[in-house]
Amino acid sequence: MRFAVFTHVIHQEKEGRYYAYSPYVREMNLWFKYVEEVEILAPLEERRRKGEKGKRGSGEKEMRGKGELYEQSCITFTKIPSFHLLNFPAVLDSIIKIPFIFFRILGAMRRADHLHLRCPGNIGLLAAVAQIFFPKKPKTVKYAGNWDPGSRQPWTYRLQKWILSNTFLSRNIKVLAYGVWPNQSENILPFFTASFSEIEKESVQKDFSPPYKFIFTGNLVEGKGIFKAIKLIEALNGKGVNSELEIYGDGILKDSLNDYIQKKKLQKFVKLKGRKSLEGLKDAYIKAHFVILLSKSEGWPKTIAEGMWYGCVPVATDVSCVAWMLGDGSRGILISDVEKRKERREKREENVEKPKKNCQFECPDGSRDVSRTGFSETDIERIVSLLKNPANLEQMSRAAQEWSQQYTLERFEAEIKKLLVRKEA
Repeated sequence: MRFAVFTHVIHQEKEGRYYAYSPYVREMNLWFKYVEEVEILAPLEERRRKGEKGKRGSGEKEMRGKGELYEQSCITFTKIPSFHLLNFPAVLDSIIKIPFIFFRILGAMRRADHLHLRCPGNIGLLAAVAQIFFPKKPKTVKYAGNWDPGSRQPWTYRLQKWILSNTFLSRNIKVLAYGVWPNQSENILPFFTASFSEIEKESVQKDFSPPYKFIFTGNLVEGKGIFKAIKLIEALNGKGVNSELEIYGDGILKDSLNDYIQKKKLQKFVKLKGRKSLEGLKDAYIKAHFVILLSKSEGWPKTIAEGMWYGCVPVATDVSCVAWMLGDGSRGILISDVEKRKERREKREENVEKPKKNCQFECPDGSRDVSRTGFSETDIERIVSLLKNPANLEQMSRAAQEWSQQYTLERFEAEIKKLLVRKEA
């Protein structure tokens, strides 16, 4: 079977082999186990030429630190340019690129026996349109973003979801979406991802006594709520709750985070630990009490699932499938979604009452229940109350482990195999 992959993930090439972002490649290696030939249609980052600024290979070294090689040897790579629509010059540039990319996608789809789309993304959108012309070919779509039908999303994401959900336009297709959502078309299959193997299962008993250790793992970028996580630690310590935060990762916010920690003199409570491999993070998860992710949007938040595997109680924003992962609060602490509170506030602007003590403002529906820390006072008080009840936290920790340890790499691979074998049969 010839398996064609359509993705916006930027690749690099070295000595005839291709590599890209590690979590993506590790997953694709599982898909590739069950096919004979692979064609990847994606942007390819050119290697630096001799004489350019920086040492030759420095770009490769940086990418290799974050990337991983495909295990499949029989790969045909179809190079396409990347594009975006974030400003007017980019739109003009995209007008030239899009027809070229679209016809390359059509060519790859015509050659393939099975089409695999990686969404959401600009390439995913073009591929979602192109697959309409191949109704008889088996297709799978990995939708790695937020499938929540009620969430605010860019129009390109909404368009992709509409096309993929439409059973007339998208035929012979399974869309793998994170979480369980009501009123979905037959094309949509609730799915998951995994980080650990069956042999890595272990029972971790947490001692919920201070100092309480929180852990953040992931890219240090906008949208992940890293500054909010630090402010939560500030707020808890301000209430006399001895709390610490370890941040594992790298990214464009690293210097800003370091400056903030120095300025606020938080070195005792907040530590930047740098990037570590998944193997290197295991010990940190075992020692931590809580895993924290206060992001604006998510697909399947791996840091939450990984922390839960080792008994960390998750503290996460109520976005995407997070509430489902946390059992609506039975397996972790759901932090109010700021955007949802904002929407409620705008709808009930006329109901403003006198400010609540220790809050900047308050509404009857709680939409203005925001403390000077930037958090809902209700959320902070709920966390403080839970910390006073170790037995409840231990129960949450056990429930988190039991839930997360259902989703193993073996189960993940078995589900992938079912999709490919079923479609091929």
